[in-house]
Amino acid sequence: MDGAVRLDGAGLPARAIPRPAGAALRRRLVHNLTGHGFLIGAVVCFAVFSWYPMVREIVMSFQRTRRGVTTWVGWHNYVRLWHDPSFLAAWRNTLTFTLLALVVGYALPFFIAVLLNELRHARGYLRAVVYLPVMLPPASALLLFRFAYDPSQAGIFNYLLHAAHLPTSQWVQSTSMTQPSLVIASTWMNVGSSILVYLAALQNIPGELYEAAELDGAGLLRRLWHVTVPQTRLILSLMFLLQVVATMQVFIEPLILAGGAGVNDSATSVVYLMYQHAFKQNDLNGAAALGVMLMVVLAGFSVAYARLSPKQD
Repeated sequence: MDGAVRLDGAGLPARAIPRPAGAALRRRLVHNLTGHGFLIGAVVCFAVFSWYPMVREIVMSFQRTRRGVTTWVGWHNYVRLWHDPSFLAAWRNTLTFTLLALVVGYALPFFIAVLLNELRHARGYLRAVVYLPVMLPPASALLLFRFAYDPSQAGIFNYLLHAAHLPTSQWVQSTSMTQPSLVIASTWMNVGSSILVYLAALQNIPGELYEAAELDGAGLLRRLWHVTVPQTRLILSLMFLLQVVATMQVFIEPLILAGGAGVNDSATSVVYLMYQHAFKQNDLNGAAALGVMLMVVLAGFSVAYARLSPKQD
């Protein structure tokens, strides 16, 4: 009711007493107080830990700080980074890592998920097995790979290659094998999460579609191409975008496996170069400029990918 009703002596309604104008609004606010509290908390967290650092990074990239004195230098930090001998190598290594990770780390989890979804026995056990690497701390997992990549036969990989009478490798000590070695370790650590996401998407596909395809004589590969892929197109598109964004920010793999830069800058990534400028050279402004460059590249890729994707996605 919009107002309270007052009764006269005969018990008949006399006139409505209007409530204050803001009573309904206050009632709705009190009713949704918990929801507004969570919303405000999320906005504050994003503002403090995401938006403010982003804006501060952009401002710092156009400044120079020496002995506590900050001056505005415009594009000087960007021009200075362009002449850094490790700059082009860092971008080349980062793009190479991203492309190799897409070839291996994007397709492999999907096909493993398809195989697990087709199994009728031990499905839960195998899901737990493929997810086990995700539960290991990344530093611990990479230290295991560092021992496995030992260039002598003490390393498990070279030992297996030697036992199979195949040529051994220098792995991260070789300029040609550094990036593939980083991709192998990164894929092993993260493949479990992607497999679980794909399995969830596969289980939402109606079984009638597969039955109809089987009645039409479609084999496994045709069912995969004409049923599975179209039905999981949205999640495949999302995972592709997330993987590109994640792999372009590779840092811990070069740091632990190759000591950061690797042989002849073969492992240097953009984020590692950013770390070098910030914490080794005390050049926070140069690190901020590198961060802005990476942010612009990823934002441009995301916008282009969103525009080129089908409208229904």
